[in-house]
Amino acid sequence: MSTPRPDAEDDDAPPPGAGDNERLGRTETTDERMDRNFVDLLQELRVLQTGTQILAGFLLTLPFQARFADLGAYQRGLFLVAVCLAVATTAVLVAPVSAHRVLFRHHLKEQLVLVSHRLTRVGLVLMGLTMATVLCLVVSIVVGDVAGVVAALVAVALFGGVWGAVPYAVRRAAGGRS
Repeated sequence: MSTPRPDAEDDDAPPPGAGDNERLGRTETTDERMDRNFVDLLQELRVLQTGTQILAGFLLTLPFQARFADLGAYQRGLFLVAVCLAVATTAVLVAPVSAHRVLFRHHLKEQLVLVSHRLTRVGLVLMGLTMATVLCLVVSIVVGDVAGVVAALVAVALFGGVWGAVPYAVRRAAGGRS
């Protein structure tokens, strides 16, 4: 009998004790918890994957638009960074599905949940950077380069706040693991 592991949304540190299930009001085995964690993670990934794939697809069509030729070197550079980030984000956020296919029926669900959890965290950072870069590009075209950089910095702060600082503050206030 193995000791329980933390939920996918917890840090990767081991739980403080075997009474974790009781503390959380759950009576499930480690296998049941890993199955639940992976299903929860896949639900989150469905939202992220769809948005990222649509954004990447849209960006890939822009060079074929008539006004694309009017972009300056700086804006073309931003565009290339945005495309590269969107492709990287898509690769990282789809990786848990690929990992599941490779690890399917190998009795490695705990490892699958852990690696998928880590990939999703990296994917969220990449998604925020992608969105900030796209915003920088759009604002740069509409208003100017300086305004684009300011908008991107505000977006990075916003994503960092609502995707990172707020959840960690809630967890800390609830007495969760640090």
